[in-house]
Amino acid sequence: MEKLFFDNDIILDISIKRDESLENDINEAIKLVNLIESGEYKGYTSTVIFTNTYYIQRKLKDHNTAINFLKKLRLILTVLNIDGKIIQKALESGFSDFEDAVQYYTAVENKMDYIITRNIDDYKKSTIKVYTPSQYLKIKEMQKIEKGNGA
Repeated sequence: MEKLFFDNDIILDISIKRDESLENDINEAIKLVNLIESGEYKGYTSTVIFTNTYYIQRKLKDHNTAINFLKKLRLILTVLNIDGKIIQKALESGFSDFEDAVQYYTAVENKMDYIITRNIDDYKKSTIKVYTPSQYLKIKEMQKIEKGNGA
């Protein structure tokens, strides 16, 4: 089963719908999370996503809303730990955004198949395939069609 790592942008987009111009992207991300919930894929994220999401959602909404969202998220995604090795790699990585480096090395250390993000450019140095939710779903749809045609 493919292992999908969700970065902070995707989780924040879903949790607070921070930009109406991203409505289609958010809907695709929700669709992908629903496929994970149904068992079609295996979804992962890191511990830092939970603290970031809580902090932002609590400021924009309230404590209970943030905690309830995170409880639901915890049931769907496997939470990966961040250790000193990951932090050291992130510090030495040359990534322009430290948080993205931490997310990336968490995915690498846990042998993820894909990173799912809204900002592909954040992962220019990635050795893991990086897609938006829409791109990933389109690829999977094309693969299903090809299999159906005997390709």
